[in-house]
Amino acid sequence: MKILKVETLVSIKRSIEAGTSEQQSVVKSIIADVRNHGDEALTVHTEKFDRVRLSSFSITEKEIEEAYGEVDQGFIGIVREAAENIRSFHEKQLRPSWMTTEENGTVLGQKITPLDSVGVYVPGGTAAYPSSVLMNVIPAKVAGVKRIVMVSPPDSNGKLPAAVLVAAKEAGVEEIYKLGGAQAIAALAYGTESVTAVDKITGPGNIFVALAKREVFGDVDIDMIAGPSEIAILADETARADEVAADLLSQAEHDPRACSVLVTPSVVLAEAVASEVERQLALLPRRDIAARSIDDYGAIYVTADMDQAVETVNQLAPEHLEIITDNAIELLGKIRHAGAIFIGRYSSEPVGDYFAGPNHVLPTNGTARFSSPLNVDDFQKKSSVIIYSKKALHDNGAKIAAFARMEGLEAHARAVEIRLENDK
Repeated sequence: MKILKVETLVSIKRSIEAGTSEQQSVVKSIIADVRNHGDEALTVHTEKFDRVRLSSFSITEKEIEEAYGEVDQGFIGIVREAAENIRSFHEKQLRPSWMTTEENGTVLGQKITPLDSVGVYVPGGTAAYPSSVLMNVIPAKVAGVKRIVMVSPPDSNGKLPAAVLVAAKEAGVEEIYKLGGAQAIAALAYGTESVTAVDKITGPGNIFVALAKREVFGDVDIDMIAGPSEIAILADETARADEVAADLLSQAEHDPRACSVLVTPSVVLAEAVASEVERQLALLPRRDIAARSIDDYGAIYVTADMDQAVETVNQLAPEHLEIITDNAIELLGKIRHAGAIFIGRYSSEPVGDYFAGPNHVLPTNGTARFSSPLNVDDFQKKSSVIIYSKKALHDNGAKIAAFARMEGLEAHARAVEIRLENDK
């Protein structure tokens, strides 16, 4: 693992997932096909990309019952406990509608309304991600969304992973389709004979899913275009090198483009972690993926002091940030940019991925400078409420009309003045 002086700092930010021109063309073609031919197009593209021809895309109650029989019963209990932790955390994010009354009788307020419908994309193929189900569905449920649709690509036998179906049932999803890729995003955005369109799409996916989400944005809302995973660890000489190395590798095994960075003022720790990463890397089942990630996007930055280390972290604006230092909590106030912050030796990043409660759908690629984790607000919309009193309009009407005329909008001015004249 590269050990660098902080002067050589290179941003975590990687090239944006814009895709090749060929990939963009394929995605646009698939979306147009689904819009024009509905279920027929879904059947064709599912057979082409997922290697299975389906007579129905819907998951049945029988399939869900079978899923419960296929998973370890202890896992069901873990899912339920994780779901409760996630639900409890997100319930604290709820905000009520509000109204205020001014002395002149004016009432101003904000009405908060849950979205009518949300589509959740869960990656599939060779892997199963029940945690992705919980993190996307539960905040939508807490927000009050009535219709939540889940889509996930089937395997060559036309099945979804049992763990994913169990998580969906435990989270309260009642509408599940065996659909993946750009065709699934198109179905959620525009609807087909089998799938009724939704208002927002959330959840991660491959490059074709990311491009499709970007393409349909505006017709529906999306959560974000998430890039490969990132972790930055801010540590001092009190941290254990083996634990720091393990946490760096926990992200490196995700993807060859995942980014794992240690920032420390301790040369001793830097050298120990570099050695430990190499030792642990050789033992990983996904070592080929992790090794490419470490080689291309891994680094250890050695700073002059802790203040410089903190500023380096803020420049990186990482998706995940661990602080493993003496009195780590004291540094929290100095952190301006990070998606999720894990404080102390026992707050390893996987704790947040699966169980603690905060959402693991986080801003990547430096976007933590201006965006937030997936949360309840993402599944609600806000309407301003204005009840202007007669006194308020008479007190302010001339000023409003003058403002309108300054912008050259005479009809705006007259819409106010006609009421003032009619009250004379």
